[in-house]
Amino acid sequence: MALDRGSLEILARALAKLDAGFSHLPEFAPAAPGRERMEEVLLSLAGKLQDNYPYFHPLYAGQMLKPPHPVAQIAYSLAMYLNPNNHALDGGRATSVLEKEAVAEIAAMFGWKEFLGHLSGGGTMANLEALWVGGQLRPGSTILASEQAHYTHSRISGVLQIPFETVRCDRFARMDVDALAKRVAHGDVGTVVATMGTTATGSVDPLPEILELREKHEFRVHADAAYGGYFALASNLGREAAAGFTRISEADSIVIDPHKHGLQPYGCGCVLFRDPGVGRLYKHDSPYTYFSSAELHLGEISLECSRPGAAAAALWATQKLLPLERGGGFARGLEKGREAALEFWDAVESGETFDAAFRPELDIVCFVPRGDSLAEISARSRRIFAAAAREGLHLAVAELPVRLWQRLGAESGRETVTCLRSVLMKAEHREWMPEVLVRLRRAAQT
Repeated sequence: MALDRGSLEILARALAKLDAGFSHLPEFAPAAPGRERMEEVLLSLAGKLQDNYPYFHPLYAGQMLKPPHPVAQIAYSLAMYLNPNNHALDGGRATSVLEKEAVAEIAAMFGWKEFLGHLSGGGTMANLEALWVGGQLRPGSTILASEQAHYTHSRISGVLQIPFETVRCDRFARMDVDALAKRVAHGDVGTVVATMGTTATGSVDPLPEILELREKHEFRVHADAAYGGYFALASNLGREAAAGFTRISEADSIVIDPHKHGLQPYGCGCVLFRDPGVGRLYKHDSPYTYFSSAELHLGEISLECSRPGAAAAALWATQKLLPLERGGGFARGLEKGREAALEFWDAVESGETFDAAFRPELDIVCFVPRGDSLAEISARSRRIFAAAAREGLHLAVAELPVRLWQRLGAESGRETVTCLRSVLMKAEHREWMPEVLVRLRRAAQT
């Protein structure tokens, strides 16, 4: 059995307990139009969903997918029988409390006790809020992010009509500190985005050096830890990445996506601000929404309106089962993914078929097949990608700067190369690594 069905019995018992809480109400039979065809439609849907990438198996190692923990799936499903809305206490009283508790646990992971924060629909919305706050505090000033930062920062800056520039990366796909120093010395910089785990390579920007530049130039530092944030709990990072996560508490704002390494269903991001006082920037009046309680409604500190309380329920349940602590079961899962990435990188580097870009800082490995030209290498990358898929091993392809590979020489008119990319974020990737490598070697022989 590949998909977890045994947990449905737990859901049934939990649903019976939830239902008992409403036993004082008069008997009521909800009307559900089309109920007689539900099974037909759902079985049809199950067939269609079989043709889906990405998926849960460890032989899928292409894009960023970490299946939700069964407790998150059950908690989300349980809450959906009520369909709470965490915009206001009037729409999600219980789940608003759960959200506040769960977000406080995430903030504590970064060493924050006093903060402002909430869940969001994902990293894009969370980053939008962080950059919006920065723009409100430093109107007219420029946002800087590395050229390997997520494209959402450029897009968001356009939406907010805030000037945006990229900063060159070094050969490890991290923000180049010297290039950043030259740019901030010119002035007019309001926010510097430090990416704590890029989506392409998993690289961690040099946060300690960025913080030192902030002391001199007084810009805000936003840590986009949407992908890598939970690695603050991992004990097996390299020296430089570990140094960055050690000082992430000094950032002005942090974004993390529980729907990546946090074992949550999609639609669960989180934004945190070190200064709770930024809540004043959200001030608005909604008398038709905030009327039943003088207590803070989450919509009063969020740019989003309706948000699923089910996401908060799932996150809360997961963190109760797997606390966010070093040395715990959750942290060990992160460490296994990194161990898998290091084993994969070592196999690539020690062989004669591929070249890896650099030793992974988190759990993403980018590599290319060897060839006589960038065009040949790029073409081989795509052939191996397709051959691996036929072997049941699903990788990804990416277009990255040639300078990330020491052994690749620049060619006239060509600054990038098509590479293969493997995201080894499932704990199970560690035990499946021998099979992954066997299938990759077979694919490379085509």
